[in-house]
Amino acid sequence: MRRVLNDLKIMILANLWIVPVVAGLVWALFQFVAPPPPMSASMATGAQGGAYQQFAERLKEELAKEGFELNLVPTSGSRDNLQRLLANDPQVEIALVQSGLERQLTAEEQRQLESLGAIYQEPLWLFFRRDVELDRIADLLPLRLGLGGEGSGTRAASDAILGANAIEPEQYPESWQSIGGGKAARALMAGELDAAFFVGPAENSLVQQLAANPDIALAHFRRAAAYEARLPFLNQVKVGEGLLDLASNAPDRDIITLSPVATLVVNDDFNPGLVPLFLEASREVMRGGTLLDAAGTFPSAEPRTFELHKDAGHYYDKGLPILQRYLPFRIASLADRYIILLIPLIVVMIPLFKAVGPIYQWRIRARIYRWYKYLREIDRKLHAGSLPDELDSEIERLEQMEDELAAVEVPLSYSNELYELHMHVRYVIERLRVLQRRRGDGPEQASSVVPSQDRS
Repeated sequence: MRRVLNDLKIMILANLWIVPVVAGLVWALFQFVAPPPPMSASMATGAQGGAYQQFAERLKEELAKEGFELNLVPTSGSRDNLQRLLANDPQVEIALVQSGLERQLTAEEQRQLESLGAIYQEPLWLFFRRDVELDRIADLLPLRLGLGGEGSGTRAASDAILGANAIEPEQYPESWQSIGGGKAARALMAGELDAAFFVGPAENSLVQQLAANPDIALAHFRRAAAYEARLPFLNQVKVGEGLLDLASNAPDRDIITLSPVATLVVNDDFNPGLVPLFLEASREVMRGGTLLDAAGTFPSAEPRTFELHKDAGHYYDKGLPILQRYLPFRIASLADRYIILLIPLIVVMIPLFKAVGPIYQWRIRARIYRWYKYLREIDRKLHAGSLPDELDSEIERLEQMEDELAAVEVPLSYSNELYELHMHVRYVIERLRVLQRRRGDGPEQASSVVPSQDRS
């Protein structure tokens, strides 16, 4: 047992070279494998209390279940979100953006952003007071109209609707105001406005409040198909009778409105490894659907605004990566990278381990063969007749070699080669001693002298 342990120790020591080699390979491969994604990100959310901010809060809760921290950054709306994503030193990596706003960006700016998909519909609502006549968009010209706040998604949508009717901003009457949200809703209910545009989901508190007001009606876009054809970022949405408020039966008939979609948009700072995490969390948030969106409808790859992120496309086609279906995100993301690392490592290690046997054999035999160098030198001098007259030092050196060989350890399978070396050393010593006794002989005779017991 002791001998076996000794052989094992020799084998381990002889193959220690493989440790730094493997460590070097692992280090080199890690330089080419992307690090695991960060466990935090910042998101532009829109105004406090708005639909974007409410969705972001729910998204933050879902991500927290995976140990991910989402920092929410309030903004003034979709256009502000885009500018923050495009900043030279962006403080956010992801934002909700209303579809259609991409038309206001240059081609270069659009290339800097990618979409993770549509998250929910946010219809355009045109509320007006019941004491005014409103049949077509052109009927708004003499009215006091709230267009939506400057730079807001509502203003972008209302400008697009008006532009489709050949009403450009320079033609806007003075009675039209750049106000939206709660300010526009209060002005409309107080009679300070005749009509106002709003964008938001059917569950939005302002939409619900205006729909329940008996003095306010909701416009019906009977030419919705024409708008949809000209403005592809808008979709027709049917709002059934009583959908917004059953108690007051609002609306009091089926109507059609137009709807952009809220889209998750990311910049180059967003880590691609986070795409399935965010989309799965968004799916959980929207699992129950909304008043207008059936359960399981969103997130969706359609409609397209910015170019769809390739990892988002993979998610919509294949679902979550396999490991993330069964493991927590942090563990799965690390495992993904280790698997990627393992494949090239195996490719390199197979020939490396095949070389272990020959290299081990060479290293063990090197413990024996290196002694033959001195024996060969003596043998050549013997044949050349150039050995010094004083042979005592050579014999003493060989006898010292014998003592040193006694301390050499090799595995049992190589013991025969070690014992052969002992015999060869003893053979050379005997030859030198015979030469000492015949010191007076000529070089030719001395070189041919061998011990009598070794002659054949």
